[in-house]
Amino acid sequence: MLELIWIGSAYFMGLVASRLMLPPLVGYLLAGYGLHAAGFSPLAALPHIADVGIELLLFTVGLKIKPRSLIRREVLSVGGGHLLLVAGFSTLTFFWLDQQITGGLILGISLAFSSTVLAIKVLEDNGELSSLHGRDVMSILILQDLIAIALLAFTDGHQPTPWALELLLIPFLRPIAYRLLEASRNAELRLLLGVTMALAGGVFAEHLGISADIGALLTGIMLGGHGKTEDIAHKLWSLKELFLVAFFLQIGLNNLPTQQQALTALALLAWLPLQGGLFFLLFILAGLRARTAFVSSLALTTYSEFALITTNAAVKSGLLAQEWQAIISLTVAGSLAIAAPLNRYSHILFAWLEPLLTRFERKQGQALLDRIPESLGVAEWLVIGMGRTGTSAYVALHGRERRVVGFDADPIVVESHLAENRRVVYGDSEDTELWAGLPLDRVKGVILTLPQFSLRCSAITQLRNRGFQGKIGAIYYYDDEQKEMLRLGANFVIHPLSEAGNQMAKQMLATHGASVSED
Repeated sequence: MLELIWIGSAYFMGLVASRLMLPPLVGYLLAGYGLHAAGFSPLAALPHIADVGIELLLFTVGLKIKPRSLIRREVLSVGGGHLLLVAGFSTLTFFWLDQQITGGLILGISLAFSSTVLAIKVLEDNGELSSLHGRDVMSILILQDLIAIALLAFTDGHQPTPWALELLLIPFLRPIAYRLLEASRNAELRLLLGVTMALAGGVFAEHLGISADIGALLTGIMLGGHGKTEDIAHKLWSLKELFLVAFFLQIGLNNLPTQQQALTALALLAWLPLQGGLFFLLFILAGLRARTAFVSSLALTTYSEFALITTNAAVKSGLLAQEWQAIISLTVAGSLAIAAPLNRYSHILFAWLEPLLTRFERKQGQALLDRIPESLGVAEWLVIGMGRTGTSAYVALHGRERRVVGFDADPIVVESHLAENRRVVYGDSEDTELWAGLPLDRVKGVILTLPQFSLRCSAITQLRNRGFQGKIGAIYYYDDEQKEMLRLGANFVIHPLSEAGNQMAKQMLATHGASVSED
């Protein structure tokens, strides 16, 4: 019965939060506070379930870590610079308030972390996870997660045994792990393998006197790089979220915040705009354009779930007072409640603020990828979105000796096409500056193969508003998409699967005709 009350409360409060355009996490925390106020106490198993959720979280972080992505200039300068400035300020503040310096430093660094869950959700919903700013945000989040892991190791309170160096043997187990992954051909087996390896890494680390979270992270890093790890990370994401519900419920069930704690949380929330401004300034100094810097900064202007985890560990170790658990839980929940709707409309917000923000751009030393193409040369055809369909369109036009240029918002996709000697440049279709500054005088037609319907509609609208008189072709997946894009000004739209069927029938008939003529 108690399990039903807890899970049901978390569900209904999460549902209410989502209906209010807030992350369900806010609802889970409120459910915990409500259960505590109603006189419920946490189950004995709840902390253990929460620990499993944290291990799965860190394991999935390890799967995504790519050292090359962490050593880019904007990642190190922005992510590292922000952490150092916020940590230094928090240390001075706690020294001035005559508080514990070590605890203040840990708290300050924790508050410099941004919400991985919210940022990934927003970028994924907007189709921007693989864009330039999406990759920068993800890399900075991973850098912050690594620092968080170091904080957890410092605040854990356990003394590692001399055998702790055995953790360095985990990467050498990669061939065995890859063999197991190749043998696990079913989706269920791959999911079970991921959970097993995350828990095995945690158990091994605990046996050596190290936090289980460290072992789960190292195991994730060891398994990362395989072609199927993306599938494991995707499947573990929902499972990990389910286990983490216990963690957020536990925070609320522990105690209710007092009025003074609530005021302190509000004071910390008042610092959020300054954090966002600091991120924006650092991105600008790293050479990014105002639009890229603004959208990236907005995605990072939150307090992280990791702040709850590190604060909890610091309190257990006696480095922070007990009251900080309630303060930080309220602060994190409030930051997510503020940031979620703002990120949903980040591009609209930038359009309003564009005249002001573009004044901060550095014309010298601008990042190579984050530039608007000043010329398309003699190109007469544009392909926007260089996935499978876009690449096929590009190859078909190039094969007919047409002058064609491809655009894509994923820097990795751009690099791969350049390696194939295709003329492809970086360009984000949501960037109003791209359409405003793109030279279209010679262009006869534009092909839109973007996966998101909203992006195709936006591109058509901006092209026609620009006065483009050439042909516009686009893909569609549903009938209502077809009607809307034709209404906005597309000359023709094609369903990729229907066209594949037509081509297959033509090829089959052509082959049949050839065989009959040969007979």
